[in-house]
Amino acid sequence: MFYCGFADEASRAIDGQIAATLALGWRHIEPRYVGQTQFHDLDEAAFDEVAGKLEDAGIQVPCLGSAVANWQCDPLSDEDFERSLAMLERALTRMRRLKCRMLRGMSFLMQSQRPPFDPEVEKAVFTKVARLVHRCEEEGVIYAHENCRNYGGQSARHSLRLLEKIQSPALKLIFDTGNPLWTVDRGTPETGERLQDSWEFYRQVRDEVVHVHIKDGRRFAASAENAAVLPTLPGEGDGAVAKIVGDLLARGYDGGFSIEPHLPLRFLADDAAARDQAAIAAYVAYGRTFMNLVEQVRPAART
Repeated sequence: MFYCGFADEASRAIDGQIAATLALGWRHIEPRYVGQTQFHDLDEAAFDEVAGKLEDAGIQVPCLGSAVANWQCDPLSDEDFERSLAMLERALTRMRRLKCRMLRGMSFLMQSQRPPFDPEVEKAVFTKVARLVHRCEEEGVIYAHENCRNYGGQSARHSLRLLEKIQSPALKLIFDTGNPLWTVDRGTPETGERLQDSWEFYRQVRDEVVHVHIKDGRRFAASAENAAVLPTLPGEGDGAVAKIVGDLLARGYDGGFSIEPHLPLRFLADDAAARDQAAIAAYVAYGRTFMNLVEQVRPAART
């Protein structure tokens, strides 16, 4: 088991991301943004500089937090699919240099205006995600699907259906503890729509989980399609973080826990340096809180 995180939430500068990671005593980052640019979209010179700094600091990349087939991509748009294919190829090139064997991918934007198991949408999703997955399989890379606002994130049933239809050893799951808090469960339309439950979603997919994103929050309002959530420190919200982590450890989970705080930060000053320091401090505090939570649930995991 190891710790890592989306360190771009500490700083968009790679130096700040490295500093926050080392302050926690960690040796892993899940890269997503550097500056305003997606990690896999950095030009060659910028990527070489970033990769060199990570290598010099002894920091590894166990999973690349890509935007492939994410919630900005319509499953029915061939243009969006071609964009995801090109993004995937750029990501795979970067991953070879970093010796990274796992890519965070998704299953295109959830079509909430259509039925949950709409045949046209499913045909497009399964066909297009299969092509992305098989390209990863050729490279010896795991396409780790995250439950977000995408086809598979609509419910545990949708995630399992995606795995069943594609049938590839390169397709596994990332489970995000906090994403269900924002999302309606569209897997049981016969009983009406209700908000997802993090523990119940996890419990149904846990056999396929190879990486975990740690996010938490408290719901305070809900609509027909989603909920309003106030992000919290891990273990202080409705994401069943302690229960899920304890269960993973009890089951022998040996993968990564990657923090994604999403904490709301308010600054009174326009001092960029002060803002950066505050963001790094908040990220480090979040990481330390999570490490304490892990230590608290370890005895329960061993019994």
